[in-house]
Amino acid sequence: MQETIIDDKPITTASSSTKPKLGFLGVGWIGRNRMEVIACHEAGEVACIADPAPQNAEEALKSAPAAKQVTSLEGIINEPEVDGVVIATPSALHAAQSIQALEAGKSVFCQKPLGRTASETKAVVEAARKNNKLLGVDLSYRYTAAMQQVYKVVQSGELGQIYAIELVFHNAYGPDKAWFYDPKLSGGGCVIDLGVHLIDLALWSMNFPAVENVSSHLFSKGKPVNVADEEVEDYANASVTLATGTHMQLSCSWNLPAGQEAVISAVFYGTQGGVALKNVNGSFYDFVAERYYGTRAEVLTSPPDDWSGRAGVDWAERLSKGESFNEEAEEFVKVAEVLDRIYKR
Repeated sequence: MQETIIDDKPITTASSSTKPKLGFLGVGWIGRNRMEVIACHEAGEVACIADPAPQNAEEALKSAPAAKQVTSLEGIINEPEVDGVVIATPSALHAAQSIQALEAGKSVFCQKPLGRTASETKAVVEAARKNNKLLGVDLSYRYTAAMQQVYKVVQSGELGQIYAIELVFHNAYGPDKAWFYDPKLSGGGCVIDLGVHLIDLALWSMNFPAVENVSSHLFSKGKPVNVADEEVEDYANASVTLATGTHMQLSCSWNLPAGQEAVISAVFYGTQGGVALKNVNGSFYDFVAERYYGTRAEVLTSPPDDWSGRAGVDWAERLSKGESFNEEAEEFVKVAEVLDRIYKR
């Protein structure tokens, strides 16, 4: 067994255990973080690394020096020992690369969005079902300690009838790569980049009820846009009515003068009180869970919480237990269908 030390934790890259052997496609900062966290938790072994940018691959190999560097997805899936592929590439590539890996008999963990549209997402889920392979998507906010507490409260029924959900994700910055601003490559702007997380959290917490109505208003630099304008939105409002009678309101943005780096929240209001996930002091990483009783608030959990990469660890641990396709993957399609309706596709 060979180890290297990252942040005082060993990353195991040997192949002498039952841990799944993983290939990592795309090892920029997100891909490398997921690789390091999975390895540090000893949930999987870093077998292969591929990235078109030599500097990314070189940096990743510092964390996993025993890993094999290959040049492409083909190089990963042609390795018989590889059990699964972790994909962190531009959005336009996610669906095709996921399907290619699944068809090659590899399980897949992919960055969001799994597809730019619901049809792309459905195709990936069908490939996972056909090949009986475990499919995961990096919907990372589910795995924060704060959201886990919110989920427990919602699931307990103690809020009574949940009639309203308010979802907010304002990012004072915008993406730093050009492809994010091309709807043909990205599938959309701030909604598919940020709003996807919040829509997932709300539907997941509510057990994915049917969606009855969706309306939306999209803006770019203050002017209304639609998907046919070949522009991506940097501000969006959307209203979603669920079959339960619950009303969801989503607001998200890039480059908003919000007075802080980020405003992130998911608040559930019921006839017997409320519960909320909220970021702290504009942080992208620190969250609290709060329970509301009229004018009184109770803190359920607060930072610190080292949640980055937990979604990938969970997927790798499930893979190590021999899990194959799970019908929960249909949840990815349900979220994508709401995105399509927000974009009026």
